[in-house]
Amino acid sequence: MIRPVFAALSHSFFSSLGIALFAFAIFPAAAQGQEIKVTLLGTGCPPAVMNRFGPSTLVEAGGQKFIFDAGRGALQRLNQVKVPWQAIDAVFLTHLHSDHVVGFPDLWLTGWLVGRPGRDRPLKVWGPRGTKRMMSFLEQAFEFDIRIRLDDDRAPPDGVVLIAEDITEGAVYQNSGVKITAFEVDHTPVKPAFGYRIDYLGRSVVLSGDTRISENLIQHAQNVDLLVHNVVSPETFQRIGVPPARAANIIAHHTTPEQAGEVFARTKPKLAVYSHIVLPNATEQDLIPPTRKTYLGPVELGEDLTVIEVGEKVEVRRP
Repeated sequence: MIRPVFAALSHSFFSSLGIALFAFAIFPAAAQGQEIKVTLLGTGCPPAVMNRFGPSTLVEAGGQKFIFDAGRGALQRLNQVKVPWQAIDAVFLTHLHSDHVVGFPDLWLTGWLVGRPGRDRPLKVWGPRGTKRMMSFLEQAFEFDIRIRLDDDRAPPDGVVLIAEDITEGAVYQNSGVKITAFEVDHTPVKPAFGYRIDYLGRSVVLSGDTRISENLIQHAQNVDLLVHNVVSPETFQRIGVPPARAANIIAHHTTPEQAGEVFARTKPKLAVYSHIVLPNATEQDLIPPTRKTYLGPVELGEDLTVIEVGEKVEVRRP
């Protein structure tokens, strides 16, 4: 099912529409290649449920593929959408909470071994302070397995190499027209925590990561085509009997639907999509009506394997 969520075209757009349609007719593959394709691999949080795997997002642009966060089940979801792990160009981490990284060893090591061939080139990993140290410890933790796979399975030696880097706010990747910018968000006490903006040929996507209302995110997400934002539903904690003090602490680290609506109203994205749903038992009724108190524009509740194609229109395909 494909649903266009933005079709309002300015007069200036019509001046170039004829050229764009001509190009699409003559070079359809090239025109399609101007899109950014976003796949929500996992839209959940720490609870181990089957309908919402751990937070992870696949972004494809300019013939390149990037993973943002690698929560539980990221490799399985990647396999479901038939994207080979060896095709991933880089991994970007928003922060180092376990639910955002626990799927990384599986992506890294299983992806190295499985396939014809498995991954045969080093993997670049960018993230906040501590990322490089974490990757070095993972290499130590799996040293036995790595050595056996190299000696016995003859796995490609370059495929297990991690090239990790601790980043700061700013442009962290530029290649073939794709620009990825990291910006700090407010996930206090976790500092730094990043959101990411992906720009490609005039298209733009912002991934919030985990954050409460962030003025810095609002600045970086102005008039973006797609804003994927975290959300927390207070009602979900009440339904399963989480102690109020514990619930209040978790809620304070994220963004409620009403607060997210304020962010959307101020940034004016063509489409806003909820991901990293806290808690994963949250329903559309829990999230969308409260959002409407502060925002009347296009908004969707993301689910695992949802695909959003960002082109002249922003289109959503449900799994």
